[in-house]
Amino acid sequence: MSIFGKRRKVERLDFIVAGAQKSGTTSLHYFFKKHRQIALPDRQELHFFDDEEIFSRPVNYQLLHRHFRPAARTTTAGEVTPSYLYWKPAMERIWNYNPQIKLIILLRNPIERAFAHWNMQRFKDRESLAFLDALKEEPRRIAEPLTIESRRFAYVDRGFYSEQLERVFQFFSQEQVRIVKFEDFRDRKQATLNGIFEFLGVKPLRGVRDKDRNVVPYERAMTPEERKYLSAVFSSEIAKLEQMLGWDCSDWKA
Repeated sequence: MSIFGKRRKVERLDFIVAGAQKSGTTSLHYFFKKHRQIALPDRQELHFFDDEEIFSRPVNYQLLHRHFRPAARTTTAGEVTPSYLYWKPAMERIWNYNPQIKLIILLRNPIERAFAHWNMQRFKDRESLAFLDALKEEPRRIAEPLTIESRRFAYVDRGFYSEQLERVFQFFSQEQVRIVKFEDFRDRKQATLNGIFEFLGVKPLRGVRDKDRNVVPYERAMTPEERKYLSAVFSSEIAKLEQMLGWDCSDWKA
């Protein structure tokens, strides 16, 4: 029997890494690519479930599945698009696609995430405003939902994770969702990866070599004024997340 005789077309995804942006999802994708039991598409961030044009008509899921090569029957298939967590219609669309799917969500200190997001936009020449100015302009810029602007410039809005997680749990059980603290993934890579692989039902990946992926050079550090501003913005949100997830987020308040 040829090798392709033992393989099948991917016709249903088993998992999605759904968020959050700038929280280690590219690094996780890198380790997934090294795992023989995990099938990934031909590119990261397919942006299928947050594509308004695709969902403006009867959905053709072949547009999703065509990005995957035939996979062994022991393989679990998934994709990584971190904006799904933030994009309001995405969770219901994912549930309609596969109610049994597993979701992985990485969450980062929203203060640090906002600055990393702004820095990425500056690096890509998409942002002309200074950081504080961009934060203050954000409500006007993202006033129209489901637009490029609401995706690109939601530095603060993307950091209100509790509302986004509430949308997740409207459709999915807690057993289907693995929420990972970015700082744990960064500082305890092997143990955190082992937990993720166990959640997906695949073997551990041995000899993990830590590698930063998608590292954009910072043009400068966050100023004390900027940090103080964001600390005030996110203070109650961080407290809500601690209660919601049972996490100790004291490191997010420093």
